[in-house]
Amino acid sequence: MDFVRTYNSSVKIGNWNEDLCLEEDAKEEYLEKKERGELAAQKVDFLKENILRPVNLSVTNDGGLHFGDVIMLVNMGGENSERSVVSINADINSLTKTPSPGIQIPCAVSAGKSVQPCTRTAFIITSVDGSPEGSMLRFEQSFALKTTSGFARGLYLTSDLQSFQKYAKKSHLQEVNLDDNASFLSWWKVVHFDPQERLEYEDQPVPANVKVVIIHCKTNQALAVLGDRVFWTTYGKEYEVTAHTFLDCYKVEKDNNHWILCTSDPAGDGLALLNR
Repeated sequence: MDFVRTYNSSVKIGNWNEDLCLEEDAKEEYLEKKERGELAAQKVDFLKENILRPVNLSVTNDGGLHFGDVIMLVNMGGENSERSVVSINADINSLTKTPSPGIQIPCAVSAGKSVQPCTRTAFIITSVDGSPEGSMLRFEQSFALKTTSGFARGLYLTSDLQSFQKYAKKSHLQEVNLDDNASFLSWWKVVHFDPQERLEYEDQPVPANVKVVIIHCKTNQALAVLGDRVFWTTYGKEYEVTAHTFLDCYKVEKDNNHWILCTSDPAGDGLALLNR
């Protein structure tokens, strides 16, 4: 005798009415979220559309850095890491709509491999001692690094002494993040990358697009990228950024602490760093 199927998927068995209502509710909730732009994919698209928006870096005709200049913080890499740029590490959980669409505070930073100037990678050299905008930044002079206004909120690159509650997630070293408080915690200074020449360069103008060391004023730790601390972000694999001075056997800062404050080429041919 041939097998005869006595029911199919359309037969109403069990809690069929409840299942149908749940399915309709889920579909209605999905459509409402889609209309409000609250789906995860929509949030990622919105985030990337705003945070990856191109930004024009400043052009330094005299070769120096000035207060008000828009720059990128580039580390050229070394044995353990590739070239990377200090970047806003915002994800969909970092978004807020009040008072306008933007990123929440505090916000993490990381070192991304993309060297394209955009909202995520652009920082403004900001005065903390009353120096007028347009004046030269000098070695050993305190300053702040601020993100662009608008979506990036004009937040300050900030650090503080590590504690049991506050530390870099991967390395447990001194944390670096972004905050809206323009306090002593957001003060930095530039020193010459060669310790033997620092006294000679003190109070001299800081040149753009050359290797320097950036020191946190409160803790005296140098801004660093950790090539052996890799983690996934919304933008791909990136390195951890911390404030920690890495010294070699000669008491000289390692590649982790060497940064280039990158500007645009005066000729308009893109980044001066890459053209060199």
